[in-house]
This record gives sequence, structure tokens and C-alpha cells, in this order.
Amino acid sequence: MLPQLSWWQWLLGAFCAFNVGVAKTGVPGVGILVIPLMVLVVGDVRQSAGWLLPVLCTADLFAVLYWRRHADARRLFSLAPWVLAGMAGGAAALFLSERILRPLVGVIILLMLAAYLRRRYFPAAVNVDAPSAPYGIAAGFATTVANAAGPVMNLYLLTQHLPKDKFVATGAWFFFLVNLAKVPIYEFHGLFSRASLAFNVMMVPAVLAGALTGRWLIERTPQKVFEVLVISLTFAAAVLLFR
Repeated sequence: MLPQLSWWQWLLGAFCAFNVGVAKTGVPGVGILVIPLMVLVVGDVRQSAGWLLPVLCTADLFAVLYWRRHADARRLFSLAPWVLAGMAGGAAALFLSERILRPLVGVIILLMLAAYLRRRYFPAAVNVDAPSAPYGIAAGFATTVANAAGPVMNLYLLTQHLPKDKFVATGAWFFFLVNLAKVPIYEFHGLFSRASLAFNVMMVPAVLAGALTGRWLIERTPQKVFEVLVISLTFAAAVLLFR
């Protein structure tokens, strides 16, 4: 059964799905802007996470099929135990109020961004490599409570100095595995419904169009511009989480 949405909600939902596709194959950071927009589509902050997750999984599938040969698996193995710890904390935190969770995720992202910028522009002040633990825990927590691990993961991958193809590919595989792991957590919290799943099926063409657009964009985006885009969108996304 199709959800009872107005024309502008369907249009905004398709726009969100398109941007998720773009984010997964070409411009990481764009997808995080979808989170506050999906709240407008669904009308409920907590339920919007359940509506968005299958869209993310669909885009993840397109992304890993395209980038399957470029991922750096070592980066994922070092994060895995910390991400699982963060997800466990996030699953428990889902019982808390959204008024607490969203600003908390925003603060985490801003702290990570500040740490990255310090490391990037004042390297003499930091003598050690970026540790995996804080990034993994923060990513696992943020993705579970708000589908908002994108900024944290993007910052972690920036610290690894990966070329843009490996950057996007490694992120694609990370989110493919993590988003699948979140399905039973969201099911336990009752965040899926027949209406949300019908909406997800209708959004598949928009996700595919976005994935193809993202692939076209990344082939034409210089590395320096790519990094500036990631940092700028990460900051914008963190600010939006305080709304």
C-alpha cells in the first residue's frame, strides 16, 4: 500500500533518493543533507530513519557494484570493532529523545571536523596518526541513531590521504555492510512499515539516476575540489543536525 503523501512530499522524497545515489558514487557529503529533508517527507524524526535506510541500502548496492575493485579493505578492518561498539551504544540510545540525539550527533561531527582541520593545517601540533577508535565509535553511533555517519566516515577517510576513487569505494563498502547490520536494529524499534517499504520501491529509479550522475561527477572533479566539497558539506550537515 502506497503512503498517503502530497505531491511535494513525493517530489522531495525523489530528490532525497537522487542525492543519496549521487553521494554513494561521486560526492560524499551530499547524502547527509537528506536527513533533515526526509523528516519533512515523513513528518516524524524517528520514523524517517526507517524510511531512509532501504534507500541507502539500494544506493549502497549500486555503489559497491561499480567500485568493487577500488576499496581499501585494511581501512575497514581497523574500524570494524569500534564501529560495532558504537552501534551497540546507538541501539541503546534510540530509546532517548530525538531532541537529545540529533544535537549530540552534530557535536560529535563538529569535534571530528575540528580535529581533522587541526591535523590537516597544523601538522606540527599533531605527531601521531589519526586513531581508528574515536572515528569508528562515532560512526557506529551516528549511523544507528540518525543515519548520520557520513561526515564522520568522510573525515576518517580524509585522514588516510586516499585518492578520490579509493575514498568513495572504501566508503561505499563500509556503508553497505553497516547499513545491512542496522536492519534488525530498526526492525526491533518498529521503524519499518508497509507504507515505508512501498515508498522505497518507488524511489529506486531516482537512486539509480543519482548513482549514474555521481559517477559522471567524480570523473570530472579534481582531487583538491573533491576534498573541499567533502569538508564544506560535512560542516553544513553538522549544522543542520542542530535544527
